[in-house]
Amino acid sequence: MVELKVLFLFTLLLLHNMKWSFIYTSFFLVLSFFSVSAQQGAQEPKRPNIIIYLSDDQNSWDFQTFGNTQVDTSHFDRLAREGMTFSNAYTAQAICAPSRSQLFTGLFPMRNGCMANHLPVKNVTDINDYFNTIGYEVILAGKGHIKPSSVFNWTHFYHTVKNRLLPINKVKKYIQDSSKPFCIIFASDLPHGPYPTQNDYVDKPLDYDPTTKNPNKKIARSKSGYYQNIADDNAQLGQVLSMLENLSVLDSSLFLYLSDHGLKGKWSVRETGLKVPMVARWPNRIKPKTQSNQFVALVDILPTILEIAGGSVPDDIDGISFLPILEGKENKIRDYVYGIATRQNIQSCYVFPSRSVRNQRYKYVRNFNSLEVVEQNMSSNQAVNAFIKRGAEAFPKVPFEELYDLEKDPFEHKNLVQNKEYAVIKNQLENQLIIWMTQQNDFLIDNKMPLLKPTLHPIDRISKWNKPPKALVGSLQEEDYLSLHY
Repeated sequence: MVELKVLFLFTLLLLHNMKWSFIYTSFFLVLSFFSVSAQQGAQEPKRPNIIIYLSDDQNSWDFQTFGNTQVDTSHFDRLAREGMTFSNAYTAQAICAPSRSQLFTGLFPMRNGCMANHLPVKNVTDINDYFNTIGYEVILAGKGHIKPSSVFNWTHFYHTVKNRLLPINKVKKYIQDSSKPFCIIFASDLPHGPYPTQNDYVDKPLDYDPTTKNPNKKIARSKSGYYQNIADDNAQLGQVLSMLENLSVLDSSLFLYLSDHGLKGKWSVRETGLKVPMVARWPNRIKPKTQSNQFVALVDILPTILEIAGGSVPDDIDGISFLPILEGKENKIRDYVYGIATRQNIQSCYVFPSRSVRNQRYKYVRNFNSLEVVEQNMSSNQAVNAFIKRGAEAFPKVPFEELYDLEKDPFEHKNLVQNKEYAVIKNQLENQLIIWMTQQNDFLIDNKMPLLKPTLHPIDRISKWNKPPKALVGSLQEEDYLSLHY
């Protein structure tokens, strides 16, 4: 275009009539000025960078913002003051890899394939594919714990450094050298164990736990290491925020903080595991000191940040954009949130799958291998039956069905499932759960009580955490496991 304008001016100068040449030249220069001005005015505003900070194994109430004054969470509290907190943010599975896979694919665990810890996802589209298509680079800094790399093809993956800390300097250099918009995930390894036995919290009170039935019950002293890891992660978060501010990146970016799941309810479908802390900061777009009570699921984060970045939200994912909520419109995007637990392929591995659904007030849970129904799960395979029975016996007090009024009983202490006054509510939630499980192609719909092929913790092997009877050691064969994608 520039070459054509130069050629046109040169042609005009060659004209014999200099008077007309001057007029033509002046007219063209004025036209060019307005053309350039119009082009500049039509340019789209600069797309924001997306920054996510993901803590590991942190309870939703272990922050000063939410009442726990016994541990230092000052930098999270700053984010809460400067942004929007979410009181009903949920993962669908309270364990590391399945939770992260939801975040990075926008799909619930059954659909993405990572429905037990340490499992790979299926060959699905992930955050890298979506953001690379619209010109963003995607960086994972810190903990991975998702696979395979053929799906999670990060622009850069910076591993944790000494003492399991985030590689902040590597991210800093990347930002300094970057020429494209970016999405950076700081995936912390904290406060996940191991917990330091020598720490600053050994001689301090550790009795804050709003979820217990006995408010006077003291938390085990071993949890002082958990508090120390929280404090260390808070310091790390402060370093990240300071680095971003010094590079003039923080205030022009959407910053999301969340945990992958709670520690107390890990592996289960309890509220203490599925509910996660979350805060969003985005100056001039998110009003400071605000709170949303709407349901938001981890699968909703991908479509939200994709929409913010200027991409199209795909129709075939489970997530729903909550951008209107960030803008203060408080739009309801979900009537229900769901939960799954397998308890297989983890350290203390048992066959005890659970599923849950909740609406704004009530929650329904089904434990598919409780002692009440275990005999219905038996087959002709005696080796498999032995592990099914062992799984049921590991949770003798857990019933087949549970129903809770979370408005009166937010931490699920009083099971109402036998109360006939709640029969209609129970049936409605039960039906909703079956509908969702069918949509997700849950293996429990068509299989009695399947065993998942282990990738890390074999259920029929003796280990530090797993102690099956000697008669069952090595008793399972390849064909005894459910056929899945891995």
